Amino acid sequence: MRIEIKRFQELDAQELYDVLQLRSEVFVLEQDCVYQDMDYKDQLALHIMGYKNSKIVAYTRVFKQGDYFKEASIGRVVVRKSERQYGYGLEIMKASIEAIHKNFGTTSIHISAQKYLTKFYTSLGFKVVGEEYLEDGIPHVGMIRE
Repeated sequence: MRIEIKRFQELDAQELYDVLQLRSEVFVLEQDCVYQDMDYKDQLALHIMGYKNSKIVAYTRVFKQGDYFKEASIGRVVVRKSERQYGYGLEIMKASIEAIHKNFGTTSIHISAQKYLTKFYTSLGFKVVGEEYLEDGIPHVGMIRE
């Protein structure tokens, strides 16, 4: 998988469309969750895109400290369903962590994780903080990596 990192202003129309399509495919259709994906936070984020054969198959958006949480953060972590068996989730998260270190100069990262993915994020050094909560009707937990 080839990784590209771009600021919102650097995304071309096709890239933005492909990112929004993937997020909608997984978060709205697959997870059956009606929510407002376009939240005016994309403009603040760095967009981490994973390509396979020129098609976006994995994606996250990352924020500097104070833009989403007190700490830097990673969100909208997504891998196309047909591509999940290849370890792209791990690759895109490692690239996102590295992008935060390189671009924002911090090691403290806060995420809002879907509860069923706690073990996955723990393998990347995240630890659960606080109680479970519902976000858009899906159980989540706060997690921090120092």
